[in-house]
Amino acid sequence: MTAKAIDMRWCEGDLPTGPGLDGMARALALVESASPAELRACASGILQASHQLAWVSCLYLDGSGRWLGGDGSDVRFDCDDFRHPYAHAIRQGKPLRLGLLEARSRLDHADFQAQVAALSGGLQLVVRPLRALDGKREWLGALAMAGEAATLARLEADGEFAAFEALLCRLWAGLTRHQGERQREASLRQSLAQLSDGARRQALAERLAADLLGGSKAMQALRSQVVRAAETNLAVLLQGETGTGKDRVARAIHRLSGRREGAFMAINCAAIPESLLESELFGHVKGAFSGADRAREGLISQADGGTLFLDEIGDMPLPLQAKLLRVLENGRYRPLGSSEERRADLRLVAATHQPLRERIRDQRFRADLYYRLGQFPLTLPPLRERSEDIAELAEAFVADFCTREGRGEMGITPAALRQLRERDYPGNVRELKNLIDYACAMTRPGEDVAPEALPAQADGEAQGDDDGSASTAPAKANAESVKDLRRALRDYEAELIRQRLLLFDGNRALAAESLGLPKRTLAHKCRLLELDAK
Repeated sequence: MTAKAIDMRWCEGDLPTGPGLDGMARALALVESASPAELRACASGILQASHQLAWVSCLYLDGSGRWLGGDGSDVRFDCDDFRHPYAHAIRQGKPLRLGLLEARSRLDHADFQAQVAALSGGLQLVVRPLRALDGKREWLGALAMAGEAATLARLEADGEFAAFEALLCRLWAGLTRHQGERQREASLRQSLAQLSDGARRQALAERLAADLLGGSKAMQALRSQVVRAAETNLAVLLQGETGTGKDRVARAIHRLSGRREGAFMAINCAAIPESLLESELFGHVKGAFSGADRAREGLISQADGGTLFLDEIGDMPLPLQAKLLRVLENGRYRPLGSSEERRADLRLVAATHQPLRERIRDQRFRADLYYRLGQFPLTLPPLRERSEDIAELAEAFVADFCTREGRGEMGITPAALRQLRERDYPGNVRELKNLIDYACAMTRPGEDVAPEALPAQADGEAQGDDDGSASTAPAKANAESVKDLRRALRDYEAELIRQRLLLFDGNRALAAESLGLPKRTLAHKCRLLELDAK
């Protein structure tokens, strides 16, 4: 008899009726399943036949994570609808057991009631949530079984059942991922070969979802704009709050562009002292200055044929802004100490969280450079405008932590996700990642991240105690006393930074993180405001 014939016989219930789940034949029946739906049907048949269960149903979780469904049925069970038992099991992340009489009296979901209407009221119902055992440990669905209480108790205590369930989850996750991968590849090939430019761009935007995470409308729009920007040679200006992922967007633009075979060179203009920044960008010849014992190629030269990413360009000194403008206009530049001009063919992507128009008014940024940089402006949404992406980001950061730190597989509980959604994130995605890294480090091996592992939100940073003695924010200025708005804003900023440094005992790294600023930017502000950081 062939393996396929064995599969069909066993999955249809023609099985030995012994109490165990052992046997390579049953395992082979599962392994030979060609699709997740076939696997679920085979697993249900094996369980029902081997233990004389009255009813077995294997439900799958939709890709959106919002509802459960059964193969061959249009019925959907919303995961937030607690009128059926599946929502309780999925949301709590642990098995649920109750009598059918109790289920019929307490759970009034019409479709669930229809599922168990023909079953005896003296039976017990068990719902076991199922999730992948590797990778991101994504939820797969739920296994529901009805039978005598003693039968179900023996089944759940049987070590062979634990092995059966583990094999089911591994095969299910593998088939689902493989099926999804094949579907994505087929869809992409079809789009690139047959469909219009609009469909091709959409396919490229979907490919970006692995790097620029989030299914919110804001992120979908951003990915579409990134694809459009990559098709051109225009200079791109990325604007947005700190921690929104400007570096990742810059790399995505390069990777999708016609310059992807060239180098991607990046520098943070706020992190390099002014005296060294020009040499880093333009390079220098031997003897150009004290200590220049050999010639050095700058980033502009190294990015020839590729992309140059200038982060925090709002902090670039004015003299360098004029030299950079010349490179953008005619591709010419001159290394420090050189009498000869060189040419560079590069694509510039710049980023800043600074309000450049205000800096132009303050004569700290060149207007002509701003308009040259902003040929293709992109604004990155802050996390508060796409809070629906927090769960996906958190799960990705947990998986990343486990990979980096060599930790075993780890998940995150629904309660922890709810708490994360309720937080404020002035530091945006970077702040969320730091929270997840901390929580993972505080979670014991083998456990999922729970609310207790998350650091407490520092409410005192926003407002003090009722008596005002613990306030860490500057007192509000009397509006009538303000005669110079610029000076008032400067004083407010100075006082806020001074108190935040006091709060963290002078630790600039912690103070900068709490204010959602890069450390170099805070150091620059301390110098401008003549603050004592002790």
